[in-house]
Amino acid sequence: MCDMCSSPEKVYKIEIEGTLLNACEKCAEYGKIVAKIKKDEPQIIKQRESFDFVEHSRPNKKTTTIQMIVPNYSVLIKEGRERLELKQEEVAKKIAEKESIVHKLESGRMKPNVPLARKFEKFLNIKLVEEIEEESLSNIETPSTTQTGSLTIGDMIKRR
Repeated sequence: MCDMCSSPEKVYKIEIEGTLLNACEKCAEYGKIVAKIKKDEPQIIKQRESFDFVEHSRPNKKTTTIQMIVPNYSVLIKEGRERLELKQEEVAKKIAEKESIVHKLESGRMKPNVPLARKFEKFLNIKLVEEIEEESLSNIETPSTTQTGSLTIGDMIKRR
């Protein structure tokens, strides 16, 4: 049976966007013909082939390191400053930042970016940046990397 139009005729094995399908002669023109199916195959094999249309490859895992600011950054900055017995103004001068920035960070009204957090880490000898490793699958195609450049049904489905 044709996997595209459900015609009982199954003549070709075709490839469309990396997927192998059993197709009739009419539907075969929509993809690249990989093989012609022999008509004298036993019925059991024909039934199995209708499900055998996707080639699976093991995805390659890539690790990405993400830098995140710890949630209790304001407490750590304030305690670090107090441990050194310095005022906000003194800390600001030593790290070449405005006093208002130090105040906003200690009060939690401003979250530091990674370079600013690194300045405070170095000066106050505290840990504000966590590095988290995230695994991603490298051989999954995204809409921007499809070979044809056109939108597919898979591009429209939300993945969980």
